[in-house]
Amino acid sequence: MSINRTAVITGSSSGIGLGIARGLAATGMNVVLNGIEPEEQVDPIRRAIEADFGVKARYDRANLMEPAGVRALMAGAEERFGSVDVLVNNAGIQFVSPVDDFPDEKWQAIINLNLSAAFYAIKAAVPGMKKAGWGRIINIASAHGLVASPFKSAYVAAKHGIVGLTKTIALEVAEHGITVNAICPGYVWTPLVESQIPDTARARGMTEEQVIRDVLLAAQPTKKFATVEEMAALAVFLTTEGAASITGTALPVDGGWTAH
Repeated sequence: MSINRTAVITGSSSGIGLGIARGLAATGMNVVLNGIEPEEQVDPIRRAIEADFGVKARYDRANLMEPAGVRALMAGAEERFGSVDVLVNNAGIQFVSPVDDFPDEKWQAIINLNLSAAFYAIKAAVPGMKKAGWGRIINIASAHGLVASPFKSAYVAAKHGIVGLTKTIALEVAEHGITVNAICPGYVWTPLVESQIPDTARARGMTEEQVIRDVLLAAQPTKKFATVEEMAALAVFLTTEGAASITGTALPVDGGWTAH
C-alpha cells in the first residue's frame, strides 16, 4: 500500500485517466482528478473513489491550456495533500485534417494541451520529488508517439514530443529516485472511441463492424482494443519499486501496431 502518497492525473474525469486514477487509488494513494466537466458531474465519481478505496480524492478544473492553470493544479495538490509523488500527464485532444487545411488554432490547442501542459506539470512536480528523493512521472503518449498517420500532424508532433520529453527528463532526474516513462497506447476501448464509431460509419458508408475492423483496428495485429484496465495496470506497475530501474522508456500497448 502507498502510505501518504498523492497522484495527480490530468484528464482523469473519464476514460484512461479515470482508470489510472482508480488503479492508483486502489494502492492507497490519494488522487487529484482533473478535467473540464462541471464539478457536480464529477463529484459522484470522486466520492466513489473515496468510498471504494478509503483514500482522499479531489477534483480540480484547472485550465491546462495555460501555464498558469497547470501551475495552479500542481500547487493546489501540494497545498491539499503536502506533496505530489506521482504525476500522470494524460490530458489530450485530437483534430484530423490535411496539413494545408489544418486550422492554426487547432494546431496551437493540441500542442498546448498534449505537450506543453505536460512540460509545465513536470517542471512544477520535480522540485518536490527531488526533495523527497522519490517520484514517478508517467506520460500518456500514443502509438502515434512512435509512428505516424496522415492528417494528424499536430497530434503526432505532440506525441513524438512527449516521448522526447520523457527521455530528456528521465536523464535529468535519474539520480534523484525519480523515474519518467511514457505509455504509448494504440486504440483503447473508451466511451470517446465508442461514440465516434456510428458517425464514422455514416461518413464512410460502412457498417460499424467494418469501421472497427478496417479503420480503427486496421493497424493492430491483434484486432482487439486495448482496455482502460490494461493502461491502469501498467501505470500502477510503473509506480512500484519493481519498476525502479525502468526509466526513459516509451512502452507500447498497441496490440502489435508498432511492430510493423
